[in-house]
Amino acid sequence: HAHAHPKTMEPAADATLSSAPHEVAIDFSETLEPAFSSIAVTDSHGQSVADGKSAVDAGNRKRMHVALTNLSAGTYTVAWVAVASDGHRTQGRYTFTLK
Repeated sequence: HAHAHPKTMEPAADATLSSAPHEVAIDFSETLEPAFSSIAVTDSHGQSVADGKSAVDAGNRKRMHVALTNLSAGTYTVAWVAVASDGHRTQGRYTFTLK
């Protein structure tokens, strides 16, 4: 029952943005295990656009984020893996578009 699922995602799934986001942030329903949780963001060619590694927020272990490089217009895929503090693993992916 203690699986970590996304509650809010910034940018949101299927969002179309007019200005480039500086990071992807996801708030989860459960506390995350930082060593095993991650976010990867890739462009339409499968190339990473993350600026460094993703991290679980030290002050709010239900929030994970990753900084982004300067994005150009296109569709980006966010793939996340969340391991709750009890060891249950969930994962998913979604896209957003930058005009």
